[in-house]
Amino acid sequence: MPQNKEILLEELQLKLDHLKQYIANLGSLAVGFSGGVDSSLLTAVAHEVLGDRLIAVTGADASVPEREVNEAAAFCKERGIRHIICRVDPLKEEGYRHNSRDRCYFCKRGIFTEVRIIAEKNGIKHMAEGSNMDDIGDYRPGLRAAAELSVKSPLREAGLTKSEIRLISRAMGLPTWSKPAYACLASRFVYGEEITEEKLHMIDQAEQFLIEQGFFEERVRLHGQLARIEVPAGDIERLASGKVREAVYKKLKEIGFMFVTIDMQGYRLGSMNATIK
Repeated sequence: MPQNKEILLEELQLKLDHLKQYIANLGSLAVGFSGGVDSSLLTAVAHEVLGDRLIAVTGADASVPEREVNEAAAFCKERGIRHIICRVDPLKEEGYRHNSRDRCYFCKRGIFTEVRIIAEKNGIKHMAEGSNMDDIGDYRPGLRAAAELSVKSPLREAGLTKSEIRLISRAMGLPTWSKPAYACLASRFVYGEEITEEKLHMIDQAEQFLIEQGFFEERVRLHGQLARIEVPAGDIERLASGKVREAVYKKLKEIGFMFVTIDMQGYRLGSMNATIK
């Protein structure tokens, strides 16, 4: 076992060295920074390599909870990373607003168009995003938009998986190493359900309440007037217990949901993609 651990550590170091060299060769970089596990590692490493030739750019809109934007800002401030928050409005895009299967394409295209403008104003030559090797097999039209705009994917270039990113982040002392996976609030809508600022706000309020109840991996999926709550299988019993169930039901009704349900399969990433054939 110790020998296997040494081999694993050696492989991780090689990948980290590859990542640093790849970033160094770019010379300057504007990273689309969400504050999640992947983009945090990318931003921290890029700052170590490039210093002030790095800019972290966070897109803020109704689909991104304020707590996520604040955490991204705090991460950069603590490390002295140049950080710009740009306000975007993906709801102006019909393909996004009508929640087509290519919704993420329109969102990412809008965000990285803004990132490119910021990069050019600051003399930054390249843009980057934080996808990893595990993202390749999933349905991610946003990666197509990134490719069209020549956005680099350094973590994929280094061959890093999500679990490896967490291990390296932990070794570097990044607070995001154990942060739950997060996707924008628009991913809570069933495809074809119109996305509105009001509905996004409802989902944000509902998920914030669940977090306050101690459910740190959660999703509130919207199906018309119905809220389908996902929590890890081990948390379903607590969610369904008397006082917690009553409190959650009451709060979500106050927010505006007509029906409130618990998904018996439990929390899983991208569950709305199961409808794609």
